[in-house]
Amino acid sequence: MEADEETTEIKTETTLESQDLSLLQQTVGVFLAEYGWYLLFLCVGVYLLIQHLSKKRSSHEADWSGHGSAEEDTAAVVTRQEALEASRRRMQEELDAKAVQYKEKQQALQEEKRKQKIEMWDSMQEGKSYKGNAKVSNGTEEAGTSGVLKPKSDKKPLRNNGFNPLSGEGGGACVWRPGRRGPSSGG
Repeated sequence: MEADEETTEIKTETTLESQDLSLLQQTVGVFLAEYGWYLLFLCVGVYLLIQHLSKKRSSHEADWSGHGSAEEDTAAVVTRQEALEASRRRMQEELDAKAVQYKEKQQALQEEKRKQKIEMWDSMQEGKSYKGNAKVSNGTEEAGTSGVLKPKSDKKPLRNNGFNPLSGEGGGACVWRPGRRGPSSGG
C-alpha cells in the first residue's frame, strides 16, 4: 500500500502543477485578448524610442570625436565666409552700377521734359499752341519721307447718317432682330 500512496501523491502533485499551468495559460490568454493590441503598440513604441536614442547618442559621440578636427572646420568656415563676403560685395557693386544707370536715365528724362517745357513756353509766347506746333513738325517729317502730303480724298461715305443697325432704321431690306435665348441647336 505504500507504493499506492506514493503514486497518489505523485498524481496529486502533477494535477496541481497542470492546474497551475492551465490557470496561468488561461490568465495570459484573457490578458492578451483584452490588452494585446495595446501591448503590441507599447512594444513597437519602446523599440522605436530605443532606436532613436541610440542614433542620437551615436551622433553625439561623433560630434565629440569631431572636435579634434576643429582647426580644419575653422579654416573651412573662414573660407566659406570670405567667399560669401566676396559674392555680397560683387552683388552690391552690380546693384550700385544699375542704380547709377537708372539715375542717369532719370536725369536725361528730366532734361528732355525741361526742354519740352521750354519749347512749349516759347511757342505760347509766340501765340502758337504747342500741340499744333508738334503736329506741324511731325507732318513735315512725314512729308520729307513720303514726298508730298496727300489731302483727304472725297470718297462717298459707306453709310448714310441715319443708319443705325440696332434700331432697324435706315438699313436695307434686312432688319436686325435679337437672337433667341437658349442653345442654338434644337436638342
